Amino acid sequence: MRRILTSLTAFIIVVMASLSGAPEAAAQFRYGPSAGVNFNTLKFKQDLFTIDSQVGPAAGIVGEMMFPGIGIGIDLGLLYQLRSSKLHMGEREMWASQGYGTENMDLHMVSIPIHIKLKWHRLGGFEEKLAPMVYGGPTFSFMAGHSKIDAMNFSGGDVALECGIGAEILERWQLKAGYSFGMTYLAKAKVLTDFSCRANAWTVRLAYYF
Repeated sequence: MRRILTSLTAFIIVVMASLSGAPEAAAQFRYGPSAGVNFNTLKFKQDLFTIDSQVGPAAGIVGEMMFPGIGIGIDLGLLYQLRSSKLHMGEREMWASQGYGTENMDLHMVSIPIHIKLKWHRLGGFEEKLAPMVYGGPTFSFMAGHSKIDAMNFSGGDVALECGIGAEILERWQLKAGYSFGMTYLAKAKVLTDFSCRANAWTVRLAYYF
């Protein structure tokens, strides 16, 4: 998993570097910084204790490649995301007896979104001020670090499906809001055979394109 995601990271960097120098007619590509927040929720297979959702930051670089005349494009990115939740493990004797209480699970993720975008662009000139859009696709993430919780085994990363809506403002700014569905597990309890969690999140992003 880590090897695949490392290769994807290198691929994204090469694509952004090469397309940024391509002629505008051949590839309408641009890139810029992005920042936002995640409203994180960890979903375990069993409801054994209370989990409090947390807000975490997200930041990085994003790229957009639009195909001329049809309003369809591809979004790429390389983002850092903090996925956090509070686990009330002390509610169960098996963990309370080991000294666990309320534990912060902080997951430091490096994410690579590869999304299809549909942007409305034939609005009689109004799209130069405000152009609505929808997007969706997979996001590949690998775990750069995590909190020390010895009761859990952590995976190397995960894959999520994300979809959402947004708007382009004044042809430079893009504001997006979406929901991310975790498809693979991020952590498993060591003492139970079927107690793993996936990460879901509401996301809000603001990007500026050069």
